[in-house]
Amino acid sequence: MSRQELPVLADPSACCVPMVTEALTEDAAAGLARGFKALGDPVRLRLLSLIAARAGGEVCVCELTDAFTLTGPTISHHLKVLREAGLIDCQRRGTWVYYWIVPARLAALSQLLDVSAAAASTGSTR
Repeated sequence: MSRQELPVLADPSACCVPMVTEALTEDAAAGLARGFKALGDPVRLRLLSLIAARAGGEVCVCELTDAFTLTGPTISHHLKVLREAGLIDCQRRGTWVYYWIVPARLAALSQLLDVSAAAASTGSTR
């Protein structure tokens, strides 16, 4: 299965420019849907939160598995889904794998949900 990427923002720090000022293309909608679908599972949402909250920006898989009562293979499956959605990335170092979030991917998801910015740019008062 080929991995289709979520849209990457030209400037991820441009959080005030909502993506909903224009209709999404079919490819962009499919990429964003994969990201939201990956976050629709409580275990994956918690994994992403644990990774994002880590000081230093990365966390060893051994620390992630210790935070759950699930088996290692189950945690690995959830991490794979997050990786395939482009929300996290990883690197193997010896016997351990280290994970970190991909801020531009999360920014693309959050921009779509930034209703207040969308309303301001369109003049909507709702």
